[in-house]
Amino acid sequence: MKRPTIAEIAARAGVSIGAVSYALNGRPGVSAETRKLILDIANEIGWRPSAAARSLSGSRAHSVGLIIARPADTLGVEPFFMRFIAGLERELSGRRTALLLQVVEDHRAAIDAMRLCWAERRVDGMVVTDLWTEDARIPVLEELQIPAVLVGRPRPDTELPAVWTDDAAAVVSAVDYLVALGHRRIARVAGLSALEHTQVRIAAFRQAVLGHGLGEPQVVETDYTWEEGMRATRTLLSRRDRPTAITFDNDVMATAALNVAQEMGVAVPDELSIVAGDDSQLCVMVRPALTALSWDIQAYGVQTARVLADTIDGRAPGSRQVGTASLVVRSSTTSPPA
Repeated sequence: MKRPTIAEIAARAGVSIGAVSYALNGRPGVSAETRKLILDIANEIGWRPSAAARSLSGSRAHSVGLIIARPADTLGVEPFFMRFIAGLERELSGRRTALLLQVVEDHRAAIDAMRLCWAERRVDGMVVTDLWTEDARIPVLEELQIPAVLVGRPRPDTELPAVWTDDAAAVVSAVDYLVALGHRRIARVAGLSALEHTQVRIAAFRQAVLGHGLGEPQVVETDYTWEEGMRATRTLLSRRDRPTAITFDNDVMATAALNVAQEMGVAVPDELSIVAGDDSQLCVMVRPALTALSWDIQAYGVQTARVLADTIDGRAPGSRQVGTASLVVRSSTTSPPA
């Protein structure tokens, strides 16, 4: 006879597998009514936990989770995540802790994955990236009491520790440099508008441009991809009052802009200066090489892993700020045309 599974219980009860795991393991996360329904169905079909699962129930998983809520195709071309994960791995491997990586489409799927990983005790804690201004994952982490670290600024709506960098100061430094070169029409190609750090950067950019008395700046929001970077650049360069300088939220879109400028007969840097929001090999593989905001992303990953490890061990590490990006000047920026 086939052994009953929690998937079968979930199907009969009309709930998720994660909810079944919570109920069967006596953990919070489901209502008393749902718990009773699940236990009744489990008893009816003769479900019993395996001996192996019981023997492991009190032990650590020796792994941490990183569930990234982005389309997989956009993640694959984002150098930031590769370097950030390398930093996580560098620290975690020294602690004999594995990194469980999962890529999902949205926050709802991320929450389901978080609940399931925690219910099945596959992870000891979570790294949470790409924070939204209104982020539904944070109340779930608190509800389930999952040790976690936020990759972003400390938030007033939670006591979860955060590891962050001063995005605003970095953006302001890029604007100040372009203004010092003589630019007066400076635009920005930003990332996903729902992300908190995107809003921080846009606000800092606007404040810096207005602070120089240059009027309301042009900002185009995108999804960080090469294609969106090209679209945004075409839009900006097609305007009668086209900018003489554009700052981009990442390196991928900045390199895409070089292609568009060439396509439209706009010389870089003589007619258009370009600044990339991240620095990577992409920035030095193209011609002209891209001026970029550069910082140690691997160290960011290392610090994040350390804060999470302390949190898992029951210590209160508090939030931690890492170094601010600095501007590396290359060949894609110069004074605007007379």
